[in-house]
Amino acid sequence: MAFGGFERDARGAPMGEINMVPLIDVMLVLLIVFMITAPLLTHSVKIDLPTASTETSNEKPDTITLAIDGTGKLFWNNEPINDAELDLRLADAALLPEQPELHLRADRETRYQVLADVMSRVRTAGLHKMGFITQPE
Repeated sequence: MAFGGFERDARGAPMGEINMVPLIDVMLVLLIVFMITAPLLTHSVKIDLPTASTETSNEKPDTITLAIDGTGKLFWNNEPINDAELDLRLADAALLPEQPELHLRADRETRYQVLADVMSRVRTAGLHKMGFITQPE
């Protein structure tokens, strides 16, 4: 018998069979859970993806390098400028038919407030392509 029974000749010997009922119960519960959740994982949203051409554009947009040193001085393509000039040049660059990419280089000691102010002025001027230049280690 699986539960040990009341046999007198066993004399308290340990049971030599594994009780499989709890293992089968757990297996059936997991089977039901997987049967319910499996259809949910295969559900997908139907969308119409655009097609892309294989032609590559050889034209590269102009790039502007805006550097900020540790004291907060600004350099437009390695030429020192002041705050008023920066606003004028950013506005001129935003009006171009092909907007240039702005590469922002900041010194390690540059205060975050100066950097955040320059980024805000770039966005206010209307330039949308801005990247950060860092030194690889």
